[in-house]
Amino acid sequence: MLWWSNYAAIRLIQRPAARSRFMAESNNKYPVSGAGLGLRRGLIDKLIEDTPAEVDFMEVAPENWIGVGGKLGKKFRYFTERFPFLIHGLSLSIGAPSPLNEKLLLAIKAFMQEHGVLFYSEHLSYCGDDGQLYDLMPIPFTEEAVHYVAARIRRAQDILGQRMAIENVSYYAPTDTTLSEIEFTNAVLEEADCDLLLDINNIVVNSINHRYDAHEFMHAMPAERLKYFHVAGHYVEAEDLRIDTHGDAICDQVWDLLGDAYAHFGPIPTLLERDFNFPPIAELIGEIQRIKGLQSERGSEALQLTETARG
Repeated sequence: MLWWSNYAAIRLIQRPAARSRFMAESNNKYPVSGAGLGLRRGLIDKLIEDTPAEVDFMEVAPENWIGVGGKLGKKFRYFTERFPFLIHGLSLSIGAPSPLNEKLLLAIKAFMQEHGVLFYSEHLSYCGDDGQLYDLMPIPFTEEAVHYVAARIRRAQDILGQRMAIENVSYYAPTDTTLSEIEFTNAVLEEADCDLLLDINNIVVNSINHRYDAHEFMHAMPAERLKYFHVAGHYVEAEDLRIDTHGDAICDQVWDLLGDAYAHFGPIPTLLERDFNFPPIAELIGEIQRIKGLQSERGSEALQLTETARG
C-alpha cells in the first residue's frame, strides 16, 4: 500500500467511484504522488531541524550520494527513512559517442536497492565523451540519433531491471534539427519503450529561446509514458534569452504552463528543484503549497473530462 498517497489530490474528485478509480490508477501509473522537493546538501540541516509535512517525496542525483557514508550519509538516511525517494541522474550521458557506462548503472541499481528508491530518470542529452563535462549537451535531432539513443536506453533498462524515464532538457545551440524536438523526443520514447519525466521549466525556457509554442510542445507529449513533472526557476538574461539555472523562484510563465499541464494530464506528481540561492525554507514550502493548489484546482479539470468521457 502506498501510504504516501496525496489525499488532497484525491479529495478533489467528489464521486466515490471516481475517487477509488483514481486511487488505483495513480498508484499503478506513477511512482509517487503529490508535490516533492529536490534534496540538496545546502538544505539538509534546515530540513532536519524542521521537517516539512507538506513535502510528499524527495529526489536526489545518485552520483552525489553513491558511496557517501559517515555523518553526511547518516543525514541522508534520515530522509530516505521518512520519504519516498526518486533519483535523477546527471552523468549517464545517454547520447554520448563513448560506450554506455554500465558500471555506473550497476552502482545506481545497488543504490536504489540500498535506499528503497522507487524510480530512476536521466536527461535526454550527453555530457562528455572520454571526459566529463559539467553541462548537458543537446543530442542531434535526427533519425540516426533516435536509433542510437533508444538502444542505449533499452540496455540501461535491462541492466537496472526496471523501466526508467528520460527528461526533456534545456538547450541553447541545437546541432541538427532534421527532426523537431517534439518528433525527436517522441521517437526516442517510442523506440526505447521508456517513460517520460516532463520538465515544465525546460519547455518554457526552450520555447522562448527557440521561438516555439510551449503549450503545443506540452500537449504533444504522451500521457501514457508520463511519470512526473519537474518545475524550477530560471534566469532572465533577456526577453528572448532564458538560462535554466534552478536558482530562482518559479516565474509566472512556468506557473501558467504547469496549471495548463494539470488541466491536460491531471494532477501529475511534481517535484520542485532549487539548486542554489536557497531562500528560507518557508518560501520553498510556499511554492510546494502552490503546486498542490494547482494540482487540486486545475487537475480536477482533466479528471472531470475523463469521468465525462467514461459516462
